[in-house]
Amino acid sequence: MKLPNILNEIGAIADKNNIKIFVVGGFVRDLLFGRQDEDIDIVVEADAIRFAKILSEEFGIKFIKHEGFKTATFRKNGFRIDLATARKEFYAKPAVLPKIEPANIKEDLFRRDFTVNAMAISLNKDTFAELIDMYGGRQDLRYKKIRVLHDRSFIDDPTRIFRAIKFEQRLGFKIELYTLNLIKGAIALGLIEKLKKQRIKKEIDLILKEPKKDKIISRMHEFGIGRFIEDE
Repeated sequence: MKLPNILNEIGAIADKNNIKIFVVGGFVRDLLFGRQDEDIDIVVEADAIRFAKILSEEFGIKFIKHEGFKTATFRKNGFRIDLATARKEFYAKPAVLPKIEPANIKEDLFRRDFTVNAMAISLNKDTFAELIDMYGGRQDLRYKKIRVLHDRSFIDDPTRIFRAIKFEQRLGFKIELYTLNLIKGAIALGLIEKLKKQRIKKEIDLILKEPKKDKIISRMHEFGIGRFIEDE
């Protein structure tokens, strides 16, 4: 598959520093779906901020670092690029932010929200452009399904309920039946109400920026959670 030249360049720099690196998430989903995305998420099996410093020296550009999340952001060639350290997550209780630990790409992909967002493409020379799809994301993309990776997904992070509806309407997909039932169960348990208000507000603000926001809001009302829009 054809990738932007900037990813070839970043992959070559990672090789020089013996770092495994991958483009992940929405960029991969949209690429396979035949869409162009100007936001690129990259995961490194190393310290992302340290790698961002290396890139800034190579490219002669500035970057913004987020020490607490071990991430960094910069712009180049018209793309907004986010670098993150590969990590795994542990949830002490429902609806709270997780504790994180360094991990490999498999563990990093497993922490993600839906299978279609849990694919990666290698940027290292020996495996360049190789698709990593351990959770059936490409098949779900083909059949236009929104599917979670595990049963506790909406318990751990109820904001994924909003995202499931958002992606369903944005992409013209359908939430598959088992995931649908998990959503209904999480709503019945009142798990959205356990979230901090600012986390709900963030999701609602993103929904209100969507081109198909009216369809998303209508679908939220079908689930009985339209009140969260009204509260804003």
